[in-house]
Amino acid sequence: MSLLQRFRFQDPGPLTDGELELVSPAERWIDPLLETLRDPRTRDLSPSDSALSREQLMRFVREFPLGRQTGEVPAYHFWMRLRPGFGAPAAAEVEIAGGIGLRAASTENVTRYIGHVGYNVYPPARGHGYAARAVRLLLPFARRLGLTPLWITCNPENVASRRTCERAGGTLVETVKLPPDHPLYQKGERAKCRYRFGEQ
Repeated sequence: MSLLQRFRFQDPGPLTDGELELVSPAERWIDPLLETLRDPRTRDLSPSDSALSREQLMRFVREFPLGRQTGEVPAYHFWMRLRPGFGAPAAAEVEIAGGIGLRAASTENVTRYIGHVGYNVYPPARGHGYAARAVRLLLPFARRLGLTPLWITCNPENVASRRTCERAGGTLVETVKLPPDHPLYQKGERAKCRYRFGEQ
């Protein structure tokens, strides 16, 4: 029986921390997300994100209902929402701050190279610690899924991502070289820092 045949998606329950809420991708959040993507700061600092269209976002929502993705490794996707009325920093001025994903299996590729968790905060919302808070919101759910320890990897030169891992409570275990046949190596990456969350 394959991993996907054995795996059953679970309801993560509420994932909220004051004004920060992790929501499943849905049509109701597309307009707020597009506002973030069309912000001049996103266009200047993250043009590939800014180029995403409504049609692409709608297709993502249709293909992955409730943000649940099947494939080689089952995964959950969430969008970081800043809830009105909870004192979100005025500097952000956006409702959807970014996205975070959880790979719900511990294959060698996941634990050693690509990590269980990936995140992205859009430029208008950066500098407020949302990525670290989003990681902390996911940790109890990850434990429920049996992902102990949980691993997050990042490029050694990505200072912001390394700071996120440290703020979220991760421990740097080692830096490993990517094998030449790995897809990330083909994209020009050469090494990954491995951060552990939880016990071995």
